[in-house]
Amino acid sequence: MNSISSIARSGLAAAQLTLDSSAHNIANQATPAFRRQSVALAEQQGGGVTASVVRASEPGESLASDMVTQKMALYSFKANIKVIQTDNDMLGSLLDLRA
Repeated sequence: MNSISSIARSGLAAAQLTLDSSAHNIANQATPAFRRQSVALAEQQGGGVTASVVRASEPGESLASDMVTQKMALYSFKANIKVIQTDNDMLGSLLDLRA
């Protein structure tokens, strides 16, 4: 697997974790003393990102924030899928030229 694809795949994994976390927040917003989850991102050496779930220090809910987070995760999915598709297309074109 080349580095462009691995970077995009790490972005897909981060987007999935973000989506899971915001869905968890929405599903549990009415739970007493519920502490929201968020996702912390950190760059990987050589490219890509690692993602981890962080719990809020105080109870509370923020439906609007979670809805925006879900939209952002959707856009991140689309962008990273486009990178993978473009990488595959470019590799295929290169192989066609060399064949």
